[in-house]
Amino acid sequence: MELKVIAIDKPDDVNLILGQSHFIKTVEDIHEALVTTVPGIKFGLAFCESSGPSLVRWSGTDEQLTNLAKQNAFSLGAGHCFIVLLGNAYPINVLNAIKAVPEVARVYCATANRVEVILAETEQGRGILGVIDGERSKGIEGEPERQQRYGLLRQIGYKL
Repeated sequence: MELKVIAIDKPDDVNLILGQSHFIKTVEDIHEALVTTVPGIKFGLAFCESSGPSLVRWSGTDEQLTNLAKQNAFSLGAGHCFIVLLGNAYPINVLNAIKAVPEVARVYCATANRVEVILAETEQGRGILGVIDGERSKGIEGEPERQQRYGLLRQIGYKL
């Protein structure tokens, strides 16, 4: 077995959701979940099929995000993983809808941070062991940082 680390390639302002599923129907079902949850959503979606032709299956509403999702999925090449790149929505807007898709087995991360995916590769194929999502903690929040967090959440409309 060989361990590999693959960095997800995406612009800083693009959010991603990385997960695992179990069936080729995943692409269409996640697509439907996204467009019915956020009308006008811009996204790219790719899924690594892990049997038969073992292709990267894809869909999306934004050509650039879709192409980037396809490239990232192909770089990962890990059985039944999927990646969603979001343009004008955030994971908080769509995560529950994605988790409710019957084929979705797990979500590894949902973030705008830089992500590295830790893979194990054997003779059979590749699997995701985990992810590195962003940076290591640099300290513990104090009262000024706590107040900044409260203010930000209210400024962007996620709290009253």
